[in-house]
Amino acid sequence: MEERMNATAEAPASEPCVLFEERPTGNGMRLGIATLNAPKTLNGLSLEMVRLLDAQLVQWAGDDGIALVVLQGAGEKAFCAGGDLHGLYRGMREHQQRDRWEGDAFADPRGNPHAEAFFATEYRLDHRIHTYPKPVLCWGHGIVMGGGIGLMSGASHRVVSERSKLAFPEITVGLFPDVGGSWLLHRVPQRAGLFLALTGAPLDAGDAIHAGMADVFVPEARRAEVFDTLAAEAWTLDGACAQLEVLLARFAQPSAPGPLQRHAQTIAAACAHGALEAIVDAIAAIDAGEDPWLHNAQATLAAGSPGSARLGYELQQRAATLSLAAVFRLECVVALHCAAHGDFAEGIRALLIDKDRTPRWQPATLAAATAGWAQAFFAAPWPADAHPLADLGR
Repeated sequence: MEERMNATAEAPASEPCVLFEERPTGNGMRLGIATLNAPKTLNGLSLEMVRLLDAQLVQWAGDDGIALVVLQGAGEKAFCAGGDLHGLYRGMREHQQRDRWEGDAFADPRGNPHAEAFFATEYRLDHRIHTYPKPVLCWGHGIVMGGGIGLMSGASHRVVSERSKLAFPEITVGLFPDVGGSWLLHRVPQRAGLFLALTGAPLDAGDAIHAGMADVFVPEARRAEVFDTLAAEAWTLDGACAQLEVLLARFAQPSAPGPLQRHAQTIAAACAHGALEAIVDAIAAIDAGEDPWLHNAQATLAAGSPGSARLGYELQQRAATLSLAAVFRLECVVALHCAAHGDFAEGIRALLIDKDRTPRWQPATLAAATAGWAQAFFAAPWPADAHPLADLGR
């Protein structure tokens, strides 16, 4: 997971952090192609990148000459390895109140303007992709984690290849699977989304498709051929989605089941318990044998933030009855609390800043990270009509 967590999203000053291209097609319409352009930092998302992407998607949505939108990442290693943790850490260091509690109530989380702008703008962009009026093809090559899944999950057509590795590893830095992850993971078959949230376990192409996070497997070597075929197509606005479906089917290949599917029954049994404590104990008790994927999952859970485990669990319970827009609004509230007085800054410090890999989690145990403890993270710091995402989905 360190690859994702080292993403900082700063492109060289001489290069735009997002590249936009409009490529003509066979009948004079155009493809809108957006390329995340920070390959040295695995295309990690900064606030500037999010703002540029959102503004361009708004423009393309209103342009009848744009048939569809393509999202991709520069470089060979990653589509997008997550958010700009260094930037968020700087904001938290400036504004975070180190005391976890003030009497019986949490401190006001609104003291970090960078975090509020980042989370609200990122979640708005992700929701826009989920509800976009035109087809969106996301080429999810290489590392796709955290914020990268936020961009990819809402696309109408999501491609993975033999290099793809998808994960929500937020438990290692004291956050939770955000960017709509509460909504997405709740829908993974056999409650395996809870396992993924608690362990940060990575998914290969076959498992990503099985989990509902991707749609088709296309070998990476055929990406240029797919894009050339897109450009040669005679697109129609009304039929673009169906046209793209047929086109991708020409390149799609079967994908082998990954470890999530191979261990599906074991994971389902562990996550079938009614209480988080029992689920965590059951995952720890799995006989992993010689399987490195299961061993790593267990080790990540054991070393991760107990508070993150609790928040991820509680959010998935709530997501079961909420709309996608409501989930984004709820995640925004919880994320700002994490930036103000949760384990988030401490997790980044231990992994990326001091690199001592010995985070001092508070609470230090799951027994202390109770449902009652988590309740304060769900308290919105504004009236409902003042929420920065109040208009989402309305």
